[in-house]
Amino acid sequence: MNTTAYTQSLQERIVPFTSKDGFECNLINVRGEKPPSKSPVLLAHGAGVRANIFRAPVDTNIVDYLVAHGYDVWLENWRASIDLNHNHWTLDRAAVNDHPEAVKTIVEETGYEEIKAIIHCQGSTSFMMSVVAGLVPQVKTIISNAVSLHPIVPSWSSFKINFAVPAVNFLTDHLNPQWQIDSPSLAAKLISLFVGLTHHECNNSVCKQVSFTYGTGFPALWEHANLNEATHEWLKQEFAYVPLSFFAQMSQCINRGHLISVDNFPNLPKDFIAQPPKTDARIAFFAGQLNRCFLPQSQIETFKYFDSLRPNYHTLHVLDNYSHLDIFMGKNAAQDVFPLMLAELEKTL
Repeated sequence: MNTTAYTQSLQERIVPFTSKDGFECNLINVRGEKPPSKSPVLLAHGAGVRANIFRAPVDTNIVDYLVAHGYDVWLENWRASIDLNHNHWTLDRAAVNDHPEAVKTIVEETGYEEIKAIIHCQGSTSFMMSVVAGLVPQVKTIISNAVSLHPIVPSWSSFKINFAVPAVNFLTDHLNPQWQIDSPSLAAKLISLFVGLTHHECNNSVCKQVSFTYGTGFPALWEHANLNEATHEWLKQEFAYVPLSFFAQMSQCINRGHLISVDNFPNLPKDFIAQPPKTDARIAFFAGQLNRCFLPQSQIETFKYFDSLRPNYHTLHVLDNYSHLDIFMGKNAAQDVFPLMLAELEKTL
């Protein structure tokens, strides 16, 4: 097994951009000691985290790996980021307002007319909405992890999002895994008590609250065996505020079996599989076989949909022994996962 650690001095700069509706977001551009020799790659994080989620304290994280292979890396903090102002976001608002402006900013900053993207979880669903609607035509190669157009979840998760979340909405308009450390309200105290009584998989309070918030399992977003101790401790600071407005939309999508829009934007379709996607991008779908947040069938179904429209153009990778975020945060991901992603980025047809 190749255990090379791509250690080098990295330089980063924050590039602010204003979304189409005036919301302030930013991009973190990461480069190595030498100027990048390959195209820009945008990385979009999931719900209730931030761009830093791609920079776990492992020997080689995905940012290190891409920079070492010559790519110009751009980490997008879109409106779901815990580093930005709290807001009641939906996938629609990100798809229309955030991702197109992020892509436009990268194109303007780099001079590249075409870029690539690695998108994860709700960064993937919202970005894929932009893609299907034809709002990011500059993006030609996409790696999507965990879920894209077909959110399929375990039965317990379906119950929680359909019944428990509306009940919680009487007490609070958001959830926050940090409540397991500090519970500032009655809702926070009640949820933290419930998590404490039902989750005994580890001694990391945030890890347990994350599993309750986002999936089914002990834990739900990773396999403990795939994380080193430093990452398991580091993730305490990487999860925070997530609005119930997101869960409300996701509930509707899960019940329909695929993504739908809720905000009536004229440039988004109401149903995202009712018409052919307005893109010629090639998409590589990744899923962890052990994912208990979104089941691997989520990506399998979306791959089947795209493959039916353009056979043998897109690809699918279902990874044994991996779950949801450990595909990026895993201590062995640089050997097991990243080479597959690199090959997809560099594939030409």
